[in-house]
Amino acid sequence: MGIVAGLDSSSESTRIVVCDADTGAVVRQGYAPHPVEKGHEVDPQAWLISLGEAAGGGLLEGVQAIGVAAQPHGLLPLDVEGNLVRPALVGNDKRAQSAAADLIDSLGGRTAWAQAVGAVPQATHAVTKLRWLARTEPAHAARIAEVMQPHDWLAWQLLGRPARRTTDRGGASATGFWSAATESYRPDLVELALGHQVRLPELLSPSGTAGFTPEGLLISAGTGETMAAAFGLGVGEGDAVISLGASGSVFGIHHEALVDPSGTITTFADATGRYLPVVHTSNAVRVLRGAAEMLGTDLAGLSELAMNSSPGAYGMVLLPYLEGERTPHLPHTAGSLHGMRRDSMKPEHLARAAVEGMLCGLADALDVLRGRGMAVRRVFLLGAAAELFAVQAVAPALFGVPVVVPQPAEYAALGAARQAAWAWGVAHGTLGPAGGAESGAGGGSAWVDPPQWPAAASQIFEPGEELAVGQAVRQQYAAVRDESYPGALQREG
Repeated sequence: MGIVAGLDSSSESTRIVVCDADTGAVVRQGYAPHPVEKGHEVDPQAWLISLGEAAGGGLLEGVQAIGVAAQPHGLLPLDVEGNLVRPALVGNDKRAQSAAADLIDSLGGRTAWAQAVGAVPQATHAVTKLRWLARTEPAHAARIAEVMQPHDWLAWQLLGRPARRTTDRGGASATGFWSAATESYRPDLVELALGHQVRLPELLSPSGTAGFTPEGLLISAGTGETMAAAFGLGVGEGDAVISLGASGSVFGIHHEALVDPSGTITTFADATGRYLPVVHTSNAVRVLRGAAEMLGTDLAGLSELAMNSSPGAYGMVLLPYLEGERTPHLPHTAGSLHGMRRDSMKPEHLARAAVEGMLCGLADALDVLRGRGMAVRRVFLLGAAAELFAVQAVAPALFGVPVVVPQPAEYAALGAARQAAWAWGVAHGTLGPAGGAESGAGGGSAWVDPPQWPAAASQIFEPGEELAVGQAVRQQYAAVRDESYPGALQREG
């Protein structure tokens, strides 16, 4: 087939991988940083400059198709001529928190939003940013004639700003005005937020083509970073992915959209025609970093200390709700340490309690997905903390399934490249029909399977004989959690 490329335009940099379209082997890579963002707004021209630098030196020579992944939840408001009304708003902008609460009330509450689009508005959502603009910048809001997300805009620029504007279902599902249940936009929610209708990008199927450059380079549908990373990892139904950042996220691949009246589960679309239900926690690695600072060490030192303790941390339980918590919904609480006795007040037991507390909190989030019928046969663990020996030793028994720790790689860019190979193969008829896959979820009448690239190189950690011990640790944690916050977790899902 030839070679394809995938680019990941994150909040910090542009990363490009060029791959053999048949095998997925990486043949060359490029990287360029983005300018340091001041606040939560950015001139998207900086993304194009970074892209050009990352692709310099003939990196894309011979490439036949390219896929674009980009930071999620950004909003580019455009006027009738396709020019920016104001700088782009990026995903981590929290100024719209009050606008989110306003929108929730405007539609009749959290349950109404969950049923409408599979998500309850957060400050990050595009629909919430539109409400914020309408309330704080009415002159700008009045000029908005269309909206795009970062990956939509980048693909459009690569194509020379054609009349056709496109997106994919994964990106659309992160806006707050696309329904996972009906696979369609909710323009009434755009009007509810902004006060008037706008042009929305055309929705492409997962293997669709956004267009061709004048040089004949195919640009695929593109998608959000999370969706691209899942595709690059090669996860499928039965897999869950836990991302260990300062906060945590737990998501899986599911064959149908999950409507969660409480709003604990946010249902996105993935990059393959399936769905990607997500549960967030407010606290993950910040728990380990905080404990490490208390003990005068770093994460590696904390891990070593924790392995000098025993399962259950000598009776100590740390509830990891340092910044409040989203799962369970305890926004105004704080973390707490329980079960201290004179002989348990040692650094190694506190270190162990921190590791177990963080992982038990994530296991609670995983159970929310299980409680809604999502099978979990293995868990992928991502993030630098996944490399800690204590995390690898403790996680399988607490999650109750094998834990997969992939080797570090540019998985979002790889997912974008795999999507490019898929779109090129469909456009040129070089990929065969699906063998029992869903029939064209997300649009299109003839479904064709994506190219089969090798799974990510990984280490696998089995629960083994420690499974019963792990479940005892979870029971100890649950007893403290439920005594401290009766019924909190039962309200989720």
